[in-house]
Amino acid sequence: TLGLMVGLHSSTGSKLVVIGGILTIAIADAFSDAFGIHFSEESENKHSATEIWQSAISTFFSKLAIALTFIVPLLLLQLSTAVVVSVAWGLSVLAIFSFYVAKGQKAKPWRVITEHLIIALVVIVITHYVGDWIGSTFA
Repeated sequence: TLGLMVGLHSSTGSKLVVIGGILTIAIADAFSDAFGIHFSEESENKHSATEIWQSAISTFFSKLAIALTFIVPLLLLQLSTAVVVSVAWGLSVLAIFSFYVAKGQKAKPWRVITEHLIIALVVIVITHYVGDWIGSTFA
């Protein structure tokens, strides 16, 4: 979601396009991940149909809810400010989830958090420059 937001912002500068992109990716990504969970759980042949559907549905709604939180700054702030706030929010959420993943794996949290934040920042930087290129090439 962050990469999409940054890329759409730098290519179009349009709040409408960024909000439309977030809504589209929120739904598509949530359905895609829910289907992946459904398929994975089903292929393990260890879970009941109810458990499989509960996993898929909870995946869908949790992914959708998180993605939709990125629209709030866009509704309240100017586009450029909203994108910065959303990036900060997204990186914060990623750091928090990474901390809990590290604790669950008994790994050093700072390593897991750093790794995940670096990957996210690389994606954000790349999508910014790709967005700039798209905007200048196809505008």
